[in-house]
Amino acid sequence: MNQPLPQRNEPFRPGETALLLVDMQRIWLEPGADPSHPERGPDHYFYRHTAAETIPNQERLLKAARANGVEVLHTIIQSLTEDGRDRSLDHKLTPIHIPPSQPEGLPVTSLAPAGDEIMLPKTSSGVFNSTNIDYVLKNLGIRYLIVVGIMTDQCVDMAVRDAADRGYLVTCVSDACASATQERHDTALNAFGGYCWVADTDTVIARIEALGKSA
Repeated sequence: MNQPLPQRNEPFRPGETALLLVDMQRIWLEPGADPSHPERGPDHYFYRHTAAETIPNQERLLKAARANGVEVLHTIIQSLTEDGRDRSLDHKLTPIHIPPSQPEGLPVTSLAPAGDEIMLPKTSSGVFNSTNIDYVLKNLGIRYLIVVGIMTDQCVDMAVRDAADRGYLVTCVSDACASATQERHDTALNAFGGYCWVADTDTVIARIEALGKSA
């Protein structure tokens, strides 16, 4: 007998929910740190938007997740070797290389891993392609994956689609993600929205806090 299918926006379940932060690294978020975009000054849309909205919303989500038993995972773009010989071909061609010793490659202080939270370095746009995150999430018993991060139209997009293809019920928190322009952000959400539940920070925090009440 066929079981009824779940809904993408169904309530999270205790012990089965995780929050994934994608690429919230100093090198991308601190003005002047990104060698690929020296033209972007402190007044660039991306820096202003992430400082005013994206990072504060992620801080709120992190606080709620940690207080209500939600697993927290971080992924960052980082080579396994100092010379980057292990990078994907795409990252070699781009080129993108952040060695393990580069402090700017770590998450911004307010979003850094706490305790034994898991951080997975990747060398591709898709965290499911160049890390063992699927194996880790399944070992943790995760079914509901909340995704936030940068860039909405690149690495966040890949995380959402790949997670959905692997059987996770994915939530993308729209105002806890960002791209280089508002247009790129909005276009991406419209494009991959069919793979996930798109909700805002307040709505997702309420869902997370409900886990604590049901425990």
